[in-house]
Amino acid sequence: MAAIEIDGLTKQFGDVVAVDGLDLCVEEGEIFGFLGPNGAGKSTTIDILLDFIRPTDGTVTVLGHDAQREGEAVRRKTGVLPDAYHIYDRLTGRQHLDFVLEMKDANEEPRALLERVRIADAADRKAGGYSKGMRQRLVLAMALAGDPNLLVLDEPSTGLDPNGAREMREIIREENDRGTTVFFSSHVMEQVEAVCDRVAIINRGQLVAVDTIDGLRDATETGETLYIYVSELDETIVEQVSALDGVGKASIDDGRLRVAVDGVSKFAVLHAIDTSVTSVQDFSVVESSLEDLFVRYTNDEQEARL
Repeated sequence: MAAIEIDGLTKQFGDVVAVDGLDLCVEEGEIFGFLGPNGAGKSTTIDILLDFIRPTDGTVTVLGHDAQREGEAVRRKTGVLPDAYHIYDRLTGRQHLDFVLEMKDANEEPRALLERVRIADAADRKAGGYSKGMRQRLVLAMALAGDPNLLVLDEPSTGLDPNGAREMREIIREENDRGTTVFFSSHVMEQVEAVCDRVAIINRGQLVAVDTIDGLRDATETGETLYIYVSELDETIVEQVSALDGVGKASIDDGRLRVAVDGVSKFAVLHAIDTSVTSVQDFSVVESSLEDLFVRYTNDEQEARL
């Protein structure tokens, strides 16, 4: 069964279309990345999933429940770490968990939840003295109360140092290993690439791509980039290489020839350059990062609409 099914979702605020006919399916057990530029419609979509706002058109089903007609049932089964969260400085970590567990009518031990997010040693300290990372972990512990089937994480690693971000990734994987589906929105591409099974990219309220990261690479000419040291390098060489079959784009980058391979093997491109243009002395291959793919999909989509 799908954890999230979105069918024709549209949301307008006056003349502004925040989400425009969005179709999306997130399978149970996935860690699913939900990406887009600022203003793309990510937060609006999440708010509709949780029935915080109502759609203009379309349907959303979460864990088998209609998100608008059965919003309470959805929220009972869903844990949320929001981008804009608030904690009470004068309450301890344990007191925050006591409150949430009472609200959810759950009988878990607060310390056990705090252990899962690695801050059990601060259980009886006032949260006003917590660091940024500890505050985020406390809110994540609150989201885990009641053993949710779905976790919705909105920018969970923002502001964390590299160690904190790594530990957040580990916690997300551990919760997924427990059987929890994770719906994960972030601007930190390295975090998304490190943990997500699949990603969706939306731009201007519309879905522009959904696949595994390898699948997105395969679908674009940015799948592999060759950095080639050649015997001669100038703009004439670049023009000749650009005209070769299988070359998506060529340019000069720090004294090297940078070539995006499109639809053929990298070795075929290297052979063509070596035999037809200029002697190849050395090369390296770099796979596109998720950030490269994100820029490609969102920029191409914007250019197509101009």
